[in-house]
Amino acid sequence: MGHLLVKRIYDPVDKADGIRILVDRLWPRGITKERAQLYRWMKEVAPSTELRKQFHANPQNWAAFQHDYLAELRQAQASVQELAELVKNNQVVTLLYATNNQEHNHALILKQFLQEKK
Repeated sequence: MGHLLVKRIYDPVDKADGIRILVDRLWPRGITKERAQLYRWMKEVAPSTELRKQFHANPQNWAAFQHDYLAELRQAQASVQELAELVKNNQVVTLLYATNNQEHNHALILKQFLQEKK
């Protein structure tokens, strides 16, 4: 399995990022496709719009968000499997997200989910 990183899309691109995959449902404000330097944009592995709005309205409900997002990931088997294959077949994969919260975001949950899946 390749090395899996998590990073804000607003942070500078680094050669050490490997292949860069945006895992948000919405395109990040102010980011051009050139600046993003994405390998893929995988909206399908992002939280549903409903779940994302619930979490933004109640960020203190982190545990409930984690539980619900993991349930969504288990339902998105084809997309998750595709992402897991990319991680397995590349030396470094960086999951990119846009939110300001670097300690509580779906990309961290997704990373852990992928690591436990191997």
